[in-house]
Amino acid sequence: MRHYGHLTPAQRRALFHQEPAEFGPASPVRTLGIALGATLYSPATRPRLAADIRKQAASGVVSMVLCLEDSIGDTEVPAAEENLVHQFAELAREGADDSLPLLFIRVRTPDQITRLTGRLGEAGRLLAGYVLPKFTAASGPAFLEAVTGAEVMSGRRLLAMPVLESPELLHLETRAAGLAAAARVVEKYRDRIPAIRLGVTDFCSAYGLRRAPDMSAYDVQLVASVIADVVNVFGRADGSGYAVTGPVWEYFPVTERMFKPQLRNSPFSGRAEELRARLIEHDMDGLLREIELDRANGLSGKTCIHPSHVAPVHALSVVTQEEFSDAADILRTGPEGGGVLRSAYTNKMNEVKPHRAWAERTMLRAEVFGVALDGVDFVDLLTAGIG
Repeated sequence: MRHYGHLTPAQRRALFHQEPAEFGPASPVRTLGIALGATLYSPATRPRLAADIRKQAASGVVSMVLCLEDSIGDTEVPAAEENLVHQFAELAREGADDSLPLLFIRVRTPDQITRLTGRLGEAGRLLAGYVLPKFTAASGPAFLEAVTGAEVMSGRRLLAMPVLESPELLHLETRAAGLAAAARVVEKYRDRIPAIRLGVTDFCSAYGLRRAPDMSAYDVQLVASVIADVVNVFGRADGSGYAVTGPVWEYFPVTERMFKPQLRNSPFSGRAEELRARLIEHDMDGLLREIELDRANGLSGKTCIHPSHVAPVHALSVVTQEEFSDAADILRTGPEGGGVLRSAYTNKMNEVKPHRAWAERTMLRAEVFGVALDGVDFVDLLTAGIG
């Protein structure tokens, strides 16, 4: 699979200087952590789940989570498990495994991992791994050992994505110790963890908060502070870090606005005013702003609950020509050289040693999301992604 693989070769050539590379479940976890992009969540109870998965793959989705946890009621779990087994069997009968997204199951308990892996049988070849909810140092080992056991049972690698969302990781008096302890737990399983996910909705719930569509997660100071601390512990660029994914954007219906739109006119001038109006109408200007803030704060990709969120996440993940040029110049100098370079775009300095980690991450993003042609911007990519 690849990002923008749903476009024709001619369409990709018109957009990319360097096209997105292919990747798959067997790719290195460092690559997969960035390649996840917009991870679309879906309740496991959906009766046409197999058809939904095929539809989303055809529109550019490359990772999905099929949820047995908070998105369904407690009494629905047995039926949801049965539905997953049936839907995976349907997908397996149809073949075309390479055309499907990376599929993860979000479980409630460790024993579900063992049980579902066994019940999926041969169709389990379509499963990339499991999402582990409310992950802490106390609950995490049982989940991760269950994934390890399921891997032995199935005879193939299974990935694990812990979700940090428990109150003890938010509360000031327990946060630092809780995050450090969770980091020690996941370190043992580093080779199967592509990303750490953030459960910001649960964090807000601990204080009875809910952000409006005019506000990003970073406008809620309690949430912003815990995001910063999670990145501080899990997102370091010294080789010990992981990809940390952006928080969910909850909004997709039309709602009444209190604040003026956040999406400037200038990027859309003369070519896509209708698209801009549509994004504002559906509160997507706030999503676009939050995606940019995610990147600025060390996060990659995003948890998504609606298909309309996928294209904006991916459009803003493509590396620009300017970013690519700066990163290449920095890496070309070599770590022992040091010094300061003037950007080829003559608008900034590139300091070789301090900016090297940024350049390496940018090149990894360029590998999986591609590099836009000079003159191609996120409006072009967004328009192509929406179709």
